[in-house]
Amino acid sequence: MEASKPPDGIAELISLPCLGHKRRVSTPVAVLSAAEQEFERRRQLFGLIAGPLLFAILLFAAPAGLEPAAQRLLAVVALVVIFWVTEAIPLAATALMGPALCVVLGVASAKAVFQPFAHPLIFVYLGGFLLAQGMLEHGLNRRVAYRILGSNFVAKGTTRLLLGFGFLAALLSMWVSNTATAAILFPIGVATLTQMEEAGEGKGDARAMARFGGAIMLAIAYGASIGGIATPVGTPPNLVAKGIFETQLDVHISFFQWMAFGVPLSALMLGFMVWKFQRQFAGASLNVGVGREVIRELAAKLGPMSRAERNVLLAFGTTVTMWLLPGFMVVIGAGDTALGRWLDERLPESVAAVLGASLLFLLPINFARREFTLTWRSANRIDWGTILLFGGGLSIGDLMFTTGLAGWIGDGAAGLFDTRTTLTLVMLFAVVAMAISEMTSNLATANMLLPVAIAVSRAADVDPLLPALAACLGCSMAFMLPVSTPPNAIVYGSGRVSLPQMMRSGVTMNLAGFVVIVLIVMLWAPVVLGR
Repeated sequence: MEASKPPDGIAELISLPCLGHKRRVSTPVAVLSAAEQEFERRRQLFGLIAGPLLFAILLFAAPAGLEPAAQRLLAVVALVVIFWVTEAIPLAATALMGPALCVVLGVASAKAVFQPFAHPLIFVYLGGFLLAQGMLEHGLNRRVAYRILGSNFVAKGTTRLLLGFGFLAALLSMWVSNTATAAILFPIGVATLTQMEEAGEGKGDARAMARFGGAIMLAIAYGASIGGIATPVGTPPNLVAKGIFETQLDVHISFFQWMAFGVPLSALMLGFMVWKFQRQFAGASLNVGVGREVIRELAAKLGPMSRAERNVLLAFGTTVTMWLLPGFMVVIGAGDTALGRWLDERLPESVAAVLGASLLFLLPINFARREFTLTWRSANRIDWGTILLFGGGLSIGDLMFTTGLAGWIGDGAAGLFDTRTTLTLVMLFAVVAMAISEMTSNLATANMLLPVAIAVSRAADVDPLLPALAACLGCSMAFMLPVSTPPNAIVYGSGRVSLPQMMRSGVTMNLAGFVVIVLIVMLWAPVVLGR
């Protein structure tokens, strides 16, 4: 799961003692250079000026062919988009301000505007965040990380260690925010690399070790983004897409169906990433075994699995089972049975998420002292901003369709691009999504782009599902810049990855991502979704 911004206190989250050393390995959130920080300030200032100015112009000088409500909504959308792209104010604040302005300007009633904030998919994210908080609170994800990275399989070569970090980042980010995933693995990676460097001092492997260190850092960041694609709860754009598909296209994609095309896509990207990076240090003699001992020593310090960890594992396993069961019943041909219909009607993803998360408040750690697995104080630490951003995006997206603004934009864009086939639209929106998400939040990108993708497809007489799905998947392919995603920023702060190195690797990953998205969306997703 992806949070729009690194949570407060992330430096404490990712601090980790470096074995055999007195210093601590950590990374700050603010890792930008002075020039980059100046660019960010200028970008925000531009947004604060351009946003209200364009809002005023569009409010009083309407383009031709728009109804009054659509005209006023266009002004609000322009303001919101500029504020989201420039991050002039916090993203969540913009997501609240936009719908509120729609009520003030008479675009729709307060009930209609704020109803999407209670969309069932909001509760999928709420439940997922609570489960992730339980994992973070009691260290279950760290135990899983040590177990995989300390295994004999991973420690038998540089390629396997690289695969281990990338695979683990992808696995964790399927269920935990991409930011938290990178925060967990970053200090483990730095500790491992530090020990390997010291073991190889004077052996002539410094350049290969530097390349390997950069590859490990990028594998953590890229793996976190890649893994989020695999499940509906892995990253916010996935649930935005599910919500828009259900409300605007009357298409429901089950948890099982999403994983049926999401997991292969993630696996292909992960395989390409490992293949690409391992070529940079092929033939080098690096002491991987030292890294394994570092990780095993860290694992030993955790001790046996606690009752709290077992409770979190039970709640998590129960939730995932409830998420997958309705789709699995359809696959085995039992979807029309009484049980299959009951699961489909009475156990949607939102209910499963809330029930599973509720177990954390019910399962005791010490019943005599009334200590339970998750307290509300801990639960309050989840990323409420992302939930508000999700709700605001759904609200504005719905209004774009009900006022006719989306259709107006679609007609204009269809004439501009002159695209009339599914393939060209899939390619177009995959590229546009990838380009925008390099500079702004992937959730904000999805909120802005998915309604446009649907409207343009309809104007071109093309089934909008596949182009919109390509746009959704493209939102998670941001690999080029430190500002593209919080995981990129975290690993860039290590000093082991230069900006040119990240950009070169990012361009290659973006090209691979484009090809994989087009192949999956055009060839495999229609089979899974029955289109």
